[in-house]
Amino acid sequence: QEKSCRLSAALLGEGSEISQEQLFELLRYAALGKCHSAAQPSWCRIYHQSHLAGVVVVVLHEMSQLHFYRFYLQFKHLRKVFRHRFTLTPSANFPVSLYGEGTNLKPQNTPQGLSSTSSECITKSSDFQCDPIIQRYGEKKQGLTSYTLTLEEQKKNDYPIEGSPGCKGYVSTECDQQRTDSSPLFGLDCEMCLTAKGNEVTRVSLVDAQGQCLLNELVKPESTVVNYRTRFSGITKKMLLPVKTRLSDIQTRLKKMLPHDAVLVGHSLNSDLQALEMIHPSVIDTSLLFARSEGRRFKLKFLAKAVLGKEIQCEQKLGHDPTEDARAALELAQFFIEQGPTKVAELNLEMLLTAEKLAEVSQNKAALQPQGCGFQEQLNEPPPLSEPCFLDCLQATGQKPLLLGRQGLDSSGLCQSNLSTSNKQILQRALEDVPLSKFSVIQFSLGPEYIASHLHAGLHEKVRSKLTDMLTIYAGPFEENFCMKSVKKEFGRCGPIQSLTVVTETFQPYVCIQYEVLEAAQLAVESLNGAEVAGSCIKVQRPVTASMLDCNVLIKELELDVENEGVIYVAGLKKSLTETDLQEEFSQLKDLEALFLPKDLQSGKHRTCCFLKFQKSQSAVDALEAINGWTMKGSELRSRNALAPGHLWRWIWQMNHSNGKQGKHIFYEKMEQLSDSEQDLRKKVKKLDHHVKKLYRSLQNNTLCVVLFPGVNSTHGSQSGLGLMGIKDDDGRSAC
Repeated sequence: QEKSCRLSAALLGEGSEISQEQLFELLRYAALGKCHSAAQPSWCRIYHQSHLAGVVVVVLHEMSQLHFYRFYLQFKHLRKVFRHRFTLTPSANFPVSLYGEGTNLKPQNTPQGLSSTSSECITKSSDFQCDPIIQRYGEKKQGLTSYTLTLEEQKKNDYPIEGSPGCKGYVSTECDQQRTDSSPLFGLDCEMCLTAKGNEVTRVSLVDAQGQCLLNELVKPESTVVNYRTRFSGITKKMLLPVKTRLSDIQTRLKKMLPHDAVLVGHSLNSDLQALEMIHPSVIDTSLLFARSEGRRFKLKFLAKAVLGKEIQCEQKLGHDPTEDARAALELAQFFIEQGPTKVAELNLEMLLTAEKLAEVSQNKAALQPQGCGFQEQLNEPPPLSEPCFLDCLQATGQKPLLLGRQGLDSSGLCQSNLSTSNKQILQRALEDVPLSKFSVIQFSLGPEYIASHLHAGLHEKVRSKLTDMLTIYAGPFEENFCMKSVKKEFGRCGPIQSLTVVTETFQPYVCIQYEVLEAAQLAVESLNGAEVAGSCIKVQRPVTASMLDCNVLIKELELDVENEGVIYVAGLKKSLTETDLQEEFSQLKDLEALFLPKDLQSGKHRTCCFLKFQKSQSAVDALEAINGWTMKGSELRSRNALAPGHLWRWIWQMNHSNGKQGKHIFYEKMEQLSDSEQDLRKKVKKLDHHVKKLYRSLQNNTLCVVLFPGVNSTHGSQSGLGLMGIKDDDGRSAC
């Protein structure tokens, strides 16, 4: 049974910002794993990385943590699905930093016509003993039988084997293993479409040792086609309509065409034989023949160009040509056998691949540069070479990342070959292409009209104002000469107080209390409304403002937030209690997983409240009942469900201190209608959330999905970003 991947992140704490470098740590390990020398990220952990189906990064362009909490109710899917969140260091242009800047080359001619780099960038190894091809085959020429896969190698690389449990019903070619160095070679390639059954053959090509096409046949799949994958397969619905040939017909024809000692050649030939449901004992797999270190493989398109000097799988053509691919694989095997391992190693394919990838980056960026003398100067005198970026490293392993975005969002060339004009088009492309890619970056945007700096400033003020109102409560009326100390003591039992002032504009005095945490303000409303405090029966309520009319709905949704699952808030702690004291006191609670004791970010002292996280939601419910009214060191404790996830701590504190003046609270504020632009923005955000939901549901299980609000970092100011992440499991939610 396949292991499921799991993600663990120690993010319950005060929410220190995760840097872009730390984020790339996560993406690098998720995409490459230990076999490519990638290390586990320092701030979270992925279990069973090798079982990840893929990595999908969704970038919400020019959006920050502000947007998520300003439109919290509209982001219904995001807040209910992703279990892990983190504050992200703001980026001036996140996709550019992911794709890399300033990568430049000094082109030089090579025998195969590919550009190489200067010796400063890549150094050709003169020690062939370290080359994976030499290590595997030695330096001397050998016959073709030395390059056919052994039975163990076939098993390791998922080839159909006679008698294997997964090959029941497969058809054998009935060829024997009595191959010799003069056995005939045949190139084989298939194109597949995605059906309700999985990958099914829709076209088969077979070529002989001279490259003559012996078979090029369309095949009618047994199940309904879900995705024709036309851009890769070249197959359309119209092409398959008149086809009568079935898989069984192809199997019969292949059995008749192949002599008893035939050696089949193909690139990742296991996929073709699995789709054909056929077993053949003698195979040469060019993706393994041209060996690389750490299990990586070269793509057929690259090998054809680098070794044979041939262009195949051209973008101008509709899909791949299986005859062309079969012939290319055959010629590659013939080249290897005729020239021998040493000649192949001397091609230095790793260097050529890296040069090609870096050249693509350079060309993409140059294509979007403004024309003129400045551009000519850049061509004549290239800037210094820079370190390869994360995606360069990814591409160098043979993985081709999928990059989708909107035109005009990025000047780096990130999405040059995958431009779309709307979020809807991007979504459509993503639904088609993401299943075919191991690493995808999908960029959505609200549109250029919503990313102006003055709009960010207005958004910041609205969020700050609403947070301030939610942290604030009004209590009263009190008697004229009430005891302020008693009031502060009673309300302080609900949590740390930031400010306490007397409202004198009313007939009888009221008190305005602003808390440091949302839970404290809500606890005060729930536990002290109608209570007797300082000799008066008081009413406790929040400010009545237009933005607070949906406060109760927001509080309820915050309680149901997936990140607050199994987390409770406890107040009334004495300042003298240490974290060790609390661990001992709460150790009797069942399934307690973690304790978080917040600190004041200025003084570094512990606050009078804490958060407890439980392994099971029911254990958190039981703990709430047990703790309310519990006395610890002479202090009565109060508790409720958590409202603010851990990553919000630092951010809320920054929001409250970003303006020197304390927010002035008006008891009754004139209600204003939302502006047209605000209403339109809410609709766009809701639609954006729906797009992410649709994309997420289409992902395979065990796919790591990271949604980024990259933040804003400009001359007008900066706003922290926000990351949400999880690994999709069977129920469509992200696994812990």
